[in-house]
Amino acid sequence: MIPQSTSSLLRQYADRYETADFIVGDPSWWMHQVAGRENQEATAFVASALSYGSRQQFMPKIGSLLDMACGDMHAWLVSGGFEHAFRHGDTRCFYRLYNNSTMHAFFAAYRDLLLAHGTLGAYIRLSATDTLSAIDAVCQWFNAHGSSGVIPKDTASACKRVCMFLRWMVRSNSPVDLGLWSDLIDRRTLIMPLDTHVLQEATKLGLLSSRCANMNTARRLTATLAEVFPDDPLRGDFALFGYGVNHT
Repeated sequence: MIPQSTSSLLRQYADRYETADFIVGDPSWWMHQVAGRENQEATAFVASALSYGSRQQFMPKIGSLLDMACGDMHAWLVSGGFEHAFRHGDTRCFYRLYNNSTMHAFFAAYRDLLLAHGTLGAYIRLSATDTLSAIDAVCQWFNAHGSSGVIPKDTASACKRVCMFLRWMVRSNSPVDLGLWSDLIDRRTLIMPLDTHVLQEATKLGLLSSRCANMNTARRLTATLAEVFPDDPLRGDFALFGYGVNHT
């Protein structure tokens, strides 16, 4: 059981930080800069895929892709517009571990999904019933369609960026999250986007004892946060962010 004092602290931080101001400097900012459900979904997915490392480095990279797409990521992908900037076999670095060939393979696999299903959400509707099966479906598609390194090959790892994307898509009535898939997946099944920083903050609060950032740990942390936020456990994502801001 979480001590009442810790529960109260987490609720306070969730209330304080789940505001429109949260998106400033956050990768979720990009999906709020475009119009149309399909475009918001595609922009969010691409933004989430690049969201690792320093925000000062990955935010401009996401912005450069949206510039290439002239503000319409969905149309850019479906039309193959990315082929002009990213070519198979081009080993020049785009961002950290991703070279141009890596990005080409990712975009090509995503284009194939969009051509086959229309949107990622439509694919998820056919392939999944909850968050874990949705993550598995995403991993399987990209692994089977020649893309590796951007989307994890399976759900053994924490799949932090896919979990973050699903939070954006599923949670509704939020100033941050879009809730475009609120009818596809129950938000109570969402899984905490877990990285080493979140792991450290959760450990400081006594919410975890594990030091391994994998899917099992992410699910345990989510179950613990559900004690505080039973109908919406990923309110805890904002709470832990707030705790980190105030206790570094």
